[in-house]
Amino acid sequence: MSRLNRRKFLHLVGSSGAVLIPGVSFAEAAPKRGGTLSMVVQPEPPTLASYVSTSGPVGQVAAKVYDGLCEYDFNLKPIPSLATSWSSTDDGKTITFKLRDGVKFHDGKPFTSADVQFTILEVLKKYHPRGINTYRALTAIDTPDDHTAVFHLAEPAPYMMMALSGYESPMLPKHLFAGSDVRNSPYANKPVGTGPFKFVNWERGQYVRLDRNPHYWRPGQPYLERVVARFIADTASRSAAMQTGEINYGAFAAIPYFDVKRLTESPKIVATTKGYAMQSPIIELDFNTTRKPFDDVRVRQALSYAIDRKFVIDNVWFGFGKPATGPISSNFAANGFYTPDVKNYNVPNGIEMANKLLDEAGFPRKSNGVRFEIVHDVTPYGNEWKRFGEYVKQVLEKIGVKATLRYEDVATWLHRVYTDYDFDLTSNWIQTLADPVIGVDRLYSSQSIKKGTVFVNDSRWSSPETDKLMADAAVEVDPAKRAALYHKFQKLVVEAAPLVWVSELRFVTVYDAKFQDLVVSPLGTYSPFNQVWRKA
Repeated sequence: MSRLNRRKFLHLVGSSGAVLIPGVSFAEAAPKRGGTLSMVVQPEPPTLASYVSTSGPVGQVAAKVYDGLCEYDFNLKPIPSLATSWSSTDDGKTITFKLRDGVKFHDGKPFTSADVQFTILEVLKKYHPRGINTYRALTAIDTPDDHTAVFHLAEPAPYMMMALSGYESPMLPKHLFAGSDVRNSPYANKPVGTGPFKFVNWERGQYVRLDRNPHYWRPGQPYLERVVARFIADTASRSAAMQTGEINYGAFAAIPYFDVKRLTESPKIVATTKGYAMQSPIIELDFNTTRKPFDDVRVRQALSYAIDRKFVIDNVWFGFGKPATGPISSNFAANGFYTPDVKNYNVPNGIEMANKLLDEAGFPRKSNGVRFEIVHDVTPYGNEWKRFGEYVKQVLEKIGVKATLRYEDVATWLHRVYTDYDFDLTSNWIQTLADPVIGVDRLYSSQSIKKGTVFVNDSRWSSPETDKLMADAAVEVDPAKRAALYHKFQKLVVEAAPLVWVSELRFVTVYDAKFQDLVVSPLGTYSPFNQVWRKA
């Protein structure tokens, strides 16, 4: 039996079952030119500047405009993009990239090594939320000629090679950004890249239009004439638009989980969970550990015990998930980084444990049964987050915590959480990506407490011991020793409970079966879509 009254919860938020209809359509003939792909992106991105924001909707659009030095195959190995090849010295401290000749930005200016140098050293290393960690070992980039970029590192950084896609490290035109305020550039929302699609316009609240780049460096590509990113706030309207063909594609569960089974009963619509291997997202509740009562580890642990992870997965995300145990996804079990041998908050008597800890922490129930009151900020990424917020409110009532829900637009929420730190508890989902240095360290390291930078250490918890473990693991070349460092890191962080790790989320992509080659890399919707084509 669930610790929460299931009937009460389902009556409040609504529920229906869903079964994933897996599959990826494969091309049956040679790709054809023409057609428009209408993709729903939910919510509307706050910016198109993917070089300073890793908000999920931003990358879905911007990855079609910007290229990176590399892309990745399904084995998570880098493959050429703007870089045709690369080589490293034996000590791993020098990496030489050979760049593709004849590449032009959308304004006609050539792409050169100077753009690589500027983008990484002056933009990504300074302002990108994950670039702060990704490029921390990078000290200089030499440009002996227009088509060679030599990276010099203070120490080996094998993780860096996992962060060179157009989504993660978009290459910018130096001639448009140099000498300007990068974070407030007029090109933030009128992006100019080298990618397969060119920015045309952004009708706020409606769509972003991207047209085919006729001078794209891959001959004959892209095949589509246009990609339109649509913004449809209402859940039912998104499902209806998919059913009628008004939209053709929705990733990251833009088409709600409970509608997947119904829609895919038609042979015209396909669903898949493929294309998220480089994301490994974890659903969280983030504490503001500098604000009472969450400056007390016992209070944080109490809320961690209170959450019924299986109930959340089954009734909010309709089975698309797996209970999370800590900061590193179980997807990393294959390379040894993950360990389940940590403090376990997912226990049958979680409510009892939570009440006991709150009593010990000096928060007795008052005459009205309430220990203290908080505001719970709900991540503004759709109805499932509202349902999750309602669940959190209800379950906290059981341990004497009164939560008021607050749901704001994306820009306001990001500013509140990552600039003003004006929150008690917020829901969140974070991509842990292809290496812990890129996706995990940013949430727990002291150096990632960076005001105004989104999707980094919003809890502002850190410790010298875990900082050192992360720093040592980043440069450790022995896989077994590196895994041991991350095991110790997980134990310490889970004990400190700066977050509640709720579930490892399985996203689903729903799309029109007429469109081919939509999922061709582990980046899924964060790939450039240069290979996508439409059957007649």
